Amino acid sequence: MRLATYASISVAVTLIVAKMIAWGMSGSVSLLATLIDSTLDALASLINLIAVRHALSPADRAHRFGHGKAEALAGLGQAAFIAGSAGFLLLEAGRRIAHPAPLESYGIGMITMLFSIAATLLLLAFQRHVIRKTDSTAIKADALHYRTDLLVNISVIVALWLSVRGWAGFDALFAIGIAIFIIYSAWEIVRQAFDHLMDRELPDAERARIKRIAKAHKDVQGMHDLRSRRSGTTTFIQLHLELDDDLTLLQAHNISDEVEWTLQASYPGAEVIIHIDPISVVADEPVPDFLLNDR
Repeated sequence: MRLATYASISVAVTLIVAKMIAWGMSGSVSLLATLIDSTLDALASLINLIAVRHALSPADRAHRFGHGKAEALAGLGQAAFIAGSAGFLLLEAGRRIAHPAPLESYGIGMITMLFSIAATLLLLAFQRHVIRKTDSTAIKADALHYRTDLLVNISVIVALWLSVRGWAGFDALFAIGIAIFIIYSAWEIVRQAFDHLMDRELPDAERARIKRIAKAHKDVQGMHDLRSRRSGTTTFIQLHLELDDDLTLLQAHNISDEVEWTLQASYPGAEVIIHIDPISVVADEPVPDFLLNDR
């Protein structure tokens, strides 16, 4: 995760320099759009670097559940940067539509965009590897706006080509489209960050998988009250196991441990808390409506 943040900052700074030169030579507003985007990428990636370092620090006396939510806070910071860049871009594109100006050069812009696409593809490949390993919210948010950058860079090439062959307004129109897409990407980041900050349950498919794992043990009669969430790279799972009334405390404890180990094999590093209930007591207990499906 740390390497991914270093790579992200390095790519963003490299692209800022290249796009600044290209924009100065061409005057393209869509190139300006990508320059602004890359500048904010660098700032967002710096926030990511700080957040990931904090999120990976171990739990302490004041933060017994760890520091994983720092990743979600970083995601909200990224979304704010991205939305701000989209607003500025809309204003600049509107000004260019009202007062169109011909491009001074487009060859350098084309070369810069092709270089940007190659660098972004390499970064995204590395980020995908890190996400598969860690499921990091911060790296997911970073990868999301770099995927946006990839589409932006492709659209800028098209905008430059159309502007040179026809109306200079195509450049500004593509910039508006880019801004709208950036706003949509910012919303996706905000949604994911809020899910983590509000302790949203894991997706239904993963909850179903946890239930199957717990019920697969030969001595488990059933389960209920499954609760799950993610914080950073850590998954938290809590559930109640329904066991035979006649088991000794030691036997019930061993069954609980075996179920916990099986869950941790599927969710490495997960925090698993299991409560044991006698099956006869469970049958007589009222169950809240939202937990009925967890039987």
